Amino acid sequence: MRSVLDESQPIFQQIAVMIMDDIVDGRLKEEEQVPSTNELSRFYTINPATARKGLQTLVDKEIIYKQRGVGMFVMKGARAKLQKERQQYFYDEYIKPLLEEAHRINIDEEMVIKLIKSANKKMEEAE
Repeated sequence: MRSVLDESQPIFQQIAVMIMDDIVDGRLKEEEQVPSTNELSRFYTINPATARKGLQTLVDKEIIYKQRGVGMFVMKGARAKLQKERQQYFYDEYIKPLLEEAHRINIDEEMVIKLIKSANKKMEEAE
């Protein structure tokens, strides 16, 4: 988990996003317990109600579930569900506008692919 919260969005949303990132990245596995409200509130020095709201957001999205008296756990299929949501977001926010602009300035599909491959190669070389 990130160790710093910022002002970019409400804290409860940042808590939810960090846990979702941990699930997508494989740091939290299916059926694994997620940090408790108290752990989150102590670690980030936030109100427990804020941490609870972040966790409840994930319960509502069916990413984690509550086991009464034990804690909250990552649901089976949560990683695949989050990956699918993020793939759709990636398409909507990046691919679709990229292709629309390419079409607008008369760059064909083959050239788009070439440009992507070239950019990827440069990134790999920089690593």
